[in-house]
Amino acid sequence: MAISDSDSGLTYTVGDEYDEYAREPEEDDGGTMSLIDHLAELRRRLFFSLLAVVGFTIVAFFFHDPVLRFLQLPLAGVYKGLIATGIGEGFTVVFKVALGVGIALATPVWLYQLWAFISPALTRKERKYALPFTLIGVVLFVVGLGVGFLTLKFPVTFLLQFGRDSGFHELISADSYFSFILFFMLAFGITFELPLVMTFASVVGLISSKMLAKNRSYALVGLWMLACVITPGADPYSPIILGVSLTLLYFLSELLIRLIGK
Repeated sequence: MAISDSDSGLTYTVGDEYDEYAREPEEDDGGTMSLIDHLAELRRRLFFSLLAVVGFTIVAFFFHDPVLRFLQLPLAGVYKGLIATGIGEGFTVVFKVALGVGIALATPVWLYQLWAFISPALTRKERKYALPFTLIGVVLFVVGLGVGFLTLKFPVTFLLQFGRDSGFHELISADSYFSFILFFMLAFGITFELPLVMTFASVVGLISSKMLAKNRSYALVGLWMLACVITPGADPYSPIILGVSLTLLYFLSELLIRLIGK
């Protein structure tokens, strides 16, 4: 690049390095990938996530005895003696429980793989949230599972007592019981990821703290309706516990989004 001095009549030449420096972007705006590259990356991330789930499922399968005893704690004092209604139900139940435990234990892996798949499209500033994203996601999922497990006593007791009051003598199969509690706990674990989802949405510019504050009343009504739909226990306590939890998580989401300046 040439620069002329009108007073002296001299011309100064500045090298190409200056041009490159002047044109250097202040921030990496994220890379671009072709459709084939995206599909290949998605397959790679899914493979690692699936590998983690399979590995933890195998471990849980070989240690299923303490897991099954622990998951039957909500039945203590209200029912004893789960039955198997088919020759292969015992194996099916153990595998189903092991798979649920495997998915839960693999949470750090598949959350990180999800972020790693999305991160190439983000800026350098946005990529720095990778570690907090994974850690917060794991903590929220574990807390959700814990709250769901502690809440299980209410729907289990309510449903058993309702059946007895209606004149039924229950014979509960192991498959129906463990399917019920796995769905119940996973529902809590997934819904507790609300702050993570909303914070990520704010990072990519979909929502803001002002938007959340403005539409708070509508959002809370929707969350309470969701709590009533996804709790299958029919007791009044489960949706209340989940509804209160989602309300607190919504306010936590607002706080986190404000802290990152969105």
